[in-house]
Amino acid sequence: MSGKISLDLGGGGKAMRDFIAGRILPAFKNPLLSPLLDASHLPEGIAFTTDSYVVDPPVFPGGDIGKLAVNGTVNDLVVSGADPRYLSLGLILEEGLEWSLLDRILKSIRTAAAGARVRIVTGDTKVVRRGQGDKIYINTSGIGGIIASPSPALIRPGDAVIVTGPVGDHSLAILIARGDYGFQSAIKSDCAPLNGLLPFWKRGVRWMRDITRGGLATVLTELAGEIPYPILLEEDEVPVSAPVRGASEILGIDPLYLACEGRAVLIVPEAGTEAILRRLRTLPLGRKARIAGRVQTGIGRPGELILRTSAGGLRLLEPLTSELLPRIC
Repeated sequence: MSGKISLDLGGGGKAMRDFIAGRILPAFKNPLLSPLLDASHLPEGIAFTTDSYVVDPPVFPGGDIGKLAVNGTVNDLVVSGADPRYLSLGLILEEGLEWSLLDRILKSIRTAAAGARVRIVTGDTKVVRRGQGDKIYINTSGIGGIIASPSPALIRPGDAVIVTGPVGDHSLAILIARGDYGFQSAIKSDCAPLNGLLPFWKRGVRWMRDITRGGLATVLTELAGEIPYPILLEEDEVPVSAPVRGASEILGIDPLYLACEGRAVLIVPEAGTEAILRRLRTLPLGRKARIAGRVQTGIGRPGELILRTSAGGLRLLEPLTSELLPRIC
């Protein structure tokens, strides 16, 4: 790692994982932190998470930084096996921020919190001088009640990889909103709460993760590294909308590495796959859910994520190694 911080550190890929493993864990290592769950499971049935949001621009097609902060923190609790209940709200405002923009974001936070059935119960506000921030940053922490204890150790060969909806919309909505590429699109962020997935913990789901920085490929390569089996992903079965596929081809970006903010990947037992998929498709968040792959024993080596391409070949997928799109969340 170089002598100074780079943007790669915030991309959710290998650089971030190496940073956490090499600097954060040695400094603070303890049994509650070491599992590196999206939310820590604390004594007395409590789950706790925190996240900071620096998205640029703060308002984008399909949402804004306030909606993103609420749903992102709620989703970290959900995929960690916890029912979200309470959030904190920390605002870092730049001198000169328009009151109209702040009021819009606060209204969005209120609406998103009501939609996710959580309450804002504490918070803080700081203001920095003009030029020392970028309009608004938000930190939210969340508390929930533990309802399940997900673990990669539960995963077995034959388990299905279910993706709850099309991937990549959030990243491309942010990229296009910045106007750097000179074209327009109808793509909107998929930013949404995942509370509807909570009942699936009681239906046999072994593991979940929301598909954020680094995209589906990075999430699954990290999972594959924690289990003694390879995972085979079917390129033709990964849900990608036509606008995202088209924009990705124009920009030369692989949708498998693009972030979402309202999608999750589930690992479910082989025997219960079809029942869970049918139930998912009755929900707004899962109408386009697909079985995108399987945990394997016959293809690939333990710890590998393999993609069967549309052409029928096999490709080894690796975690994101550089910052694809900075400040997407």
